[in-house]
Amino acid sequence: MNDNMRVREASPEDAEAMTDLHTRARSAYYAAGGLAAAELADPAARELRRHGWARAIASPVMTALCAETSEGRVVGALAMGPPKDADVDASLHRQLCQLHVDPDAWGRGVGSALHGAFAEGVVAGGFAGGVLEVWEANARAGGFYRRHGWRADGARRPGPGGVDYVRLRRDLG
Repeated sequence: MNDNMRVREASPEDAEAMTDLHTRARSAYYAAGGLAAAELADPAARELRRHGWARAIASPVMTALCAETSEGRVVGALAMGPPKDADVDASLHRQLCQLHVDPDAWGRGVGSALHGAFAEGVVAGGFAGGVLEVWEANARAGGFYRRHGWRADGARRPGPGGVDYVRLRRDLG
């Protein structure tokens, strides 16, 4: 991890910054995957993301983390919690629900630092592994997760632009 950055638990005051960076990150990867700009600029969708981050921060079953620079700028955000799919054993697995890095900070170790915090949290909680979903057209994220040992488990669900989300798993315990 970059010496000018730290990962910490998110606070309610971080929800707005986390939403902003999430919005920038998703706009970059969905646009790179071929989604039209009009689909990415919906203000109502941004408000839903803000509520989602606020809920994750306040939730007793979720963990929300921020990566911030030494100047206090939030450059990464993560949310993890119980698996969403009924076929994933919640007593054994945690779900990496969100991991977003500000595009200005891509390639600087922010995602790896957040991923490391997820893995540490899974192991510390006594869980065996994790699950996550990645939009199949997001080649950057797919490559990131493969480099960190994640593999597709065969589960898919429909995603935007007619491109599926693919579920990945990784043993950590």
